[in-house]
Amino acid sequence: MPTSKYYYKKLLIWRYKNISERQFVYVLSVLVGFLAGLGTLVLKNLTYFFQYVLEGKFIKDLHHSLYFIFPILGLFLVYYIKKKLIKKSIGHGISTTLHAISKRSGIIERYKMYASLITAPITVGFGGSAGLQGPAVSTGAAVGSGIAQLFHMNTKTRMLLIGCATAGAMSSMFKAPVAAIIFAIEIFSLDLAFASLIPLLLASVSAVVTSYFFLGQDVLLGFELTDDFKITDIFFFVLLGIGTGVASVYFSKIYFKITGFFEKFTNPFHRLLIGALAIGLMLYLVPPLYGEGYAIINNLLEGNAHKALNDIPYEVNFNNVWTVIVFLLIITLFKAIAMTTTFAAGGVGGIFIPTLVMGSALGNVFAKIINQLGGSVSESNFTLVGMSGLMAGVLHAPLTAIFLIAEITGGYELFVPLMLVVAISFAFTRYFVSNSIYTIELAKRGELITHDKDKNVMMMMRTDKLIEKNFVVIHPEMTLGEMLKNAVAKSARNIFPVVDHDDRFLGIVLLDDIRPLMFEQELYDKLTIQVLLKRAPALIYHDDSTETVMRKFKESGAWNLPVIKDNSYQGFISKSKLLSAYRNKLIALTN
Repeated sequence: MPTSKYYYKKLLIWRYKNISERQFVYVLSVLVGFLAGLGTLVLKNLTYFFQYVLEGKFIKDLHHSLYFIFPILGLFLVYYIKKKLIKKSIGHGISTTLHAISKRSGIIERYKMYASLITAPITVGFGGSAGLQGPAVSTGAAVGSGIAQLFHMNTKTRMLLIGCATAGAMSSMFKAPVAAIIFAIEIFSLDLAFASLIPLLLASVSAVVTSYFFLGQDVLLGFELTDDFKITDIFFFVLLGIGTGVASVYFSKIYFKITGFFEKFTNPFHRLLIGALAIGLMLYLVPPLYGEGYAIINNLLEGNAHKALNDIPYEVNFNNVWTVIVFLLIITLFKAIAMTTTFAAGGVGGIFIPTLVMGSALGNVFAKIINQLGGSVSESNFTLVGMSGLMAGVLHAPLTAIFLIAEITGGYELFVPLMLVVAISFAFTRYFVSNSIYTIELAKRGELITHDKDKNVMMMMRTDKLIEKNFVVIHPEMTLGEMLKNAVAKSARNIFPVVDHDDRFLGIVLLDDIRPLMFEQELYDKLTIQVLLKRAPALIYHDDSTETVMRKFKESGAWNLPVIKDNSYQGFISKSKLLSAYRNKLIALTN
C-alpha cells in the first residue's frame, strides 16, 4: 500500500515537471501569507480571550489586587510550559528570526511554529506588558521556513518566504499591507526587486484578506484623521521629533540595562521570581500598563485621556490637565521598564506595540503642554506622529513608521510632519544607539543582515565547512629521512603541519624549503624537523568570521592557512576553496 512518503515524492515530481520555479514561489507566498495571517488571528484571539476573562470578569468585579496576581501567575505558567513541555529556548521573535537567516540559512526549528502561539497569549493575556507582533512574526517565519524546507526550496527562496511570512503577520495584525511589505524589507534587508516584490505583495494581500474574512472591518487602531496639518505647527513637530528621539534612546538604554541586570542571575527561576514580583507591583500601581495597551492608544486618539487612565486606583482629579499629563508621562516612562521586565522574567512577547503605546502617550503629552501654554494644536495628530517617532527610533525602521501610521489611520495628509519627526527621531537615536533592540546582539557578533551583499555572503558562509584535512602531519623530533619516507612520499600537498603529541600546532614545513636537501642523504638522519619548521604566515582560529579569514589571506599573501582550535591543529583552508565557496554562496543568494 502506498505510503504518505510515496505520495509526497510523486507530488514533488509533478511539481518539477508542471510548475516553473517562479510560479511555484508565487503559490507558496500566497500559502505562507494565509498561514501567517491565520497564526496571527489565533494569537490575537487567544490573548483577547484571556484579557476579557481576567481583566473584565475578575479584576473589575472582584478586586484591584488581581492586577498584581495575574501577571505573576501568567509568567509562572509560561515558565512551566517552556521547561516541561517545549523544553527549548523560544527567544525573541524577530531577533531569533534574523539569526536564523544570517547563520542558519533560514532554517528555523519546527517547534517555533507553535511555541509562541502557546506562550505569548498567556504572557500578554495575563497582563504581561508586551506586544504580539514579535510572536506573530516568529510563528509565521517558522511556517515559511518549514514550507520552504518541505518543498526543497533553495536558501534564497527560503529567506524570501520568511520575509513573506513577516509581511503576512504584520498585514494581518494591523490590516496595513503596504506598511507590512516595507517592514519586511527594512527589518530583513530583502532585495527590493521584481522577483521578491511580487511574492511579498501576494503574501501581504493573502494575509490581510484572511484577516478581513475572519474579523470583518474590525481594526486594532480604529481612527480616521479629522484634523488637517497646519504649517504653523512645524516648529512644534520639530520639538516632538527631538522628544521622541530622547525617548527612543531612553527606551533602548533601559532595555539594555534591565536585561543586563537580570542576566547576572544564572538561575532562570530567580529571574522569574524577581521579574514577576516587579511586573506585578508595577501593574498594581499603574494598571494601564496591563497587557498590550491598545486601549490607551485608541482613547488618546479619540481625545479621551480620562478613559485611558480610568483604571488608576488613586483618588485624583483628572479634570486637571496637568494631572493627566503627569500620569501619561508615568506611562511613557514605565512602559519600557514593564515590557523589559516581562521579557527578563521569561515572558514571551514583542516590543512593537509597547513602542506605539509609549509614543502615543508622549505625543499626547506634547500636545497638551503646548495647548496649556497658549498654543492650539491637534492632540490626535501629535498622538499619531509621536507613535511614528518612537517606532522609527526604537525599531530603526523609519519607512515602516511613516507608512504604518499613515495607512492604519488614513492620515496621509500628515506625511510632512510624519517624515520630519521620523527623520529627526531616527537620526538622534542612531547617533546614541547604533543598532535597534532587534539587532544589537547580532551586530556585536558580526551576524547582522544588511543591504551590503558582500558582508551578507561572508557572514552566511561557514568556515568550518571549508577545512581540508588531507595534509600529512609531522612531528618535530622526526628526521628529514623519516619525513621524506612517511610524509612527502605519501602526500599530494606541498605543506606539512608540525604538531606535538598533544596535537598542539607548532608550525609548518614547506616542500620548497626541503627540496634542496632531498638529495643530501648524509643529512637524512642528522637533520630534524625542529630545525626545518617555520611559523605559518597567519593562523585561522575556529571562531574567526569569514571576513576575518578573508583579511588574513589578503594580509599574509598565503594560499593555505592552518586552522587552530584551542591550540590544536584542525586542518587548512585554501584561498581557492574559500573564493569558490564565496562565489557559490553569492550566486545562491542573488539568483
